[in-house]
Amino acid sequence: MPGRRRAQIAFSDSAAKQLENLTNEHQIHALDRALVAISVDPEIGEPIPGDTTHPELRQYADEIERVRVLYFVTALRTVVVIAYIEV
Repeated sequence: MPGRRRAQIAFSDSAAKQLENLTNEHQIHALDRALVAISVDPEIGEPIPGDTTHPELRQYADEIERVRVLYFVTALRTVVVIAYIEV
C-alpha cells in the first residue's frame, strides 16, 4: 500500500526573506529537518488559537534542534511557512 505523499512547502514573503538571511549551517540544518517533519505530517504542529476567519495557524517546535516554525495548511495540503524562529 503506497504511503501518503508529502505536503508541498511554500513560503510567505516574510519567511522567504528570513531564509535569505540564514548563513549559519546549524540554522539551515535545523530548519531543513523541521520542514521535512512538517511535510510528512502537516498536523504535527500545535494549533495556535485565533480568529476562525483565517486559516488555522500552527506551530511546530523542536527543542533539540532549537527551532520553531509557524505555518498553515491550505485545502490542497500545501504548507505555507509564515516564520522561522530560532529558540
